[in-house]
Amino acid sequence: MSTLTVNDLHFEVRRSDRRRALEITVNRGGELILSAPPEVPDAKLRGFVQRKRMWVYKQLARKEATGREKPRKVFTEGEGFDYLGRTYRLRLVPESDVAVKLQNGRFVMPAALAPDGREHLIRWYCERARPWLWARIQEFAPRMGVHPAGVRVQDLGYRWGSCGKGDWLYFHWKTILLPARIAEYVVVHEMAHLHEPHHTPEFWRRVERVAPDLDRRRDWLKGHGIEVESL
Repeated sequence: MSTLTVNDLHFEVRRSDRRRALEITVNRGGELILSAPPEVPDAKLRGFVQRKRMWVYKQLARKEATGREKPRKVFTEGEGFDYLGRTYRLRLVPESDVAVKLQNGRFVMPAALAPDGREHLIRWYCERARPWLWARIQEFAPRMGVHPAGVRVQDLGYRWGSCGKGDWLYFHWKTILLPARIAEYVVVHEMAHLHEPHHTPEFWRRVERVAPDLDRRRDWLKGHGIEVESL
């Protein structure tokens, strides 16, 4: 890996024999990555960055506006928590048969468990996310010509999903907080990686065949995804 500086923009250049096109990625921390095939000269890289610089500035400005540390939710009566794009208020009760349940439009939790409420709610999200995501995978698999081995839900840090060895698909548990059509885009995105490991033009064509409004879903996730990360 090497670096490339164009005006006030500093890129980490990652070259790969498997890559066929240039791509700029702005990580959640604001780091800039320029992915390229090994034979592309620096002059062409600079030209590409110059053409894309306004897009890069917009992405950095958006991250600065939305990426500030958000306070975590407090597990008190009436606090709102997301699930598939809707917000449900928390109701604390003296007793309950389970740690968390969604009942009559509210999350219900025993008051005694509130101090560890985040742990209990994440467990609830994971339990709901696995079957929901697997159902979407089975729905899209015939159309995409893939056969995923299975799905795993866990904390993936700043990634929404990942395509792992053995055709396993991994998803962040926060995916289940997103609106359904956005969560479906995350699913289709990772399934397309079973064909194309990189974000090549063919990769995006595969995604768009299943998600024709690809740009709108992708832009929504980039602009609003941070909003579900304060739990």
